[in-house]
Amino acid sequence: MKKVYAFESRCLGCGLCEVYCRTAHSKSKDIVKAHKKENITSSIVIEEILQPKAKTYFALQCRHCASPKCVRACIAGAMYKDENGIVRNDKEKCVGCLSCILVCPYGAVKKNKDGKAVSKCDLCINYGSQLCVKNCPNEALKLLTEEEAEDLV
Repeated sequence: MKKVYAFESRCLGCGLCEVYCRTAHSKSKDIVKAHKKENITSSIVIEEILQPKAKTYFALQCRHCASPKCVRACIAGAMYKDENGIVRNDKEKCVGCLSCILVCPYGAVKKNKDGKAVSKCDLCINYGSQLCVKNCPNEALKLLTEEEAEDLV
């Protein structure tokens, strides 16, 4: 299965991945409306690491674990692993207990801004391509198999 891998040596911290993620998951699909008017939580977050002489950035998103703790912790059955191995969240079933957030070892599951459910990367399964990867200006995000990612490290 291919996943989104972040390469911190290439990340500029520009946040375009967050903008395009919000746009993809918005009702309007309009970049300005999604960012300014719709209350969309990005499923990818840019983290900043302060180092003595420089800042390092990296994108944080769901790793779609082989044995996801978030799925086991979900009391409502809203978190599940689909037939493709993608960890998904059924927002209609989510009761907002936030157990998935507590157990995610990567901090990749977040509370939605609307407070009704959680947000996590779904690999843009309904959108045809991973917009964070497609729109990263420095190719810091790549869609790769685990073997391909190991070759690049």
